[in-house]
Amino acid sequence: MTRIPGPVAYLTGEYPRATDTFIQREVAGLRALGIEVLTHSVRPTAAHHHVGPEQRAEHAATFRIQPAAKRPLHLLRAHGAMMGRRWLSALRLAWRTRPPGMKAALWQAFYFLEAGVLAQRLRDRGAVHLHNHFGNSSCSVAMLAAEMAGLPFSYTMHGPMEFFAPEHWRIDEKIARAAFVACISHYARAQGMVFADPVHWDRMRIVHCGVAPGLYDAPRGAPGQRLLFVGRLAAIKGVALLLDAVARLHADRPGLHLTLVGDGAERAGLERRARDLGIADAVTFTGYLGQDAVAGRLAQTDIFVLPSFAEGVPVVLMEAMAAGLPVIGPQVAGVPELVEEGVSGYLVPPGDTDTLTDRIARLLDDPALRARMGQAGRARVARDFDADREAAWLARLVEGSLQGGLPQGLRPAQGGGETPTASH
Repeated sequence: MTRIPGPVAYLTGEYPRATDTFIQREVAGLRALGIEVLTHSVRPTAAHHHVGPEQRAEHAATFRIQPAAKRPLHLLRAHGAMMGRRWLSALRLAWRTRPPGMKAALWQAFYFLEAGVLAQRLRDRGAVHLHNHFGNSSCSVAMLAAEMAGLPFSYTMHGPMEFFAPEHWRIDEKIARAAFVACISHYARAQGMVFADPVHWDRMRIVHCGVAPGLYDAPRGAPGQRLLFVGRLAAIKGVALLLDAVARLHADRPGLHLTLVGDGAERAGLERRARDLGIADAVTFTGYLGQDAVAGRLAQTDIFVLPSFAEGVPVVLMEAMAAGLPVIGPQVAGVPELVEEGVSGYLVPPGDTDTLTDRIARLLDDPALRARMGQAGRARVARDFDADREAAWLARLVEGSLQGGLPQGLRPAQGGGETPTASH
């Protein structure tokens, strides 16, 4: 039996967040294997993200770096405790990887200060590995803290945001220094390979974000004309296009109703748009909901629609597919690795309101097609996007990296492989 000899630390910019429940599921999956996971967040999360008991429990157990770094004595003690050869090496790394410009250099200094706080905590808690989600600022903190503490680190490469400014975030350096990189899709891996030295390509493996299919076993309601969107109400999600499509369809389908689960900076503007389009009574804004409440909404809808302009591989599409829903998603990035066009749903060119409207109409008018697509989507998610299996694969990568050799293959062999457990 293979073993991980101590705690694994987790870091992301904000944890827990209602929009990133896949990280919670990954942490829970590792803990279910007996691995101690210490969660860290650079910044505190706002109260509206703590929408269920799971988020509240994780929030209470998570160490928040920024508030600690803002206490001068704590900051001085942390850096004083880490002072030495590795501290100087981390300082040189921070200077060498700073982006151009005075403002960017100042942010890099903040990341270095935060890294000192994290490094001391990791050393004091006996962490043996640090894993970070997303390749931007929190990954900069992780890279510097790992150098300072003398720990191996890895990170999950999501996209698309870090691919918008790869030189700014020094994706090349992070891949080079990471024990491994967990890419969420072949597309994400390919984007990272553009910026990585080929000698490091082998450490870039594919670890899907996942869902727990059993959470979505609730019986479905009677067929209707109900659409659902779940996500941030931000411009990148393309919700305005969905409102336009609903307005076009509503005249001939007075029973059509759209529910928008989520919140964000665009909410007020979207509410105005719904009123201006004359569909305010056909649209419900719920705000953020917990996992159980989202699962309940999925069981009471007919079609899931995600009209984003940019995505990685959206976990919310996995949740909808696990619930047996046909899905409409954007034809971008890694989404085609999840949604098979015409089989489990439709892929729509981003920004194409005409095609979006047409695909919604096709599904509204064909309950039998909806049922077939829903069954195909659930089978796909259960086979390739199960959160527990993905956590086990990630644990094997951590264990292999600690023993000096990653397991073979971009993905785990189907149905095989020893599962790492914590050393006791």
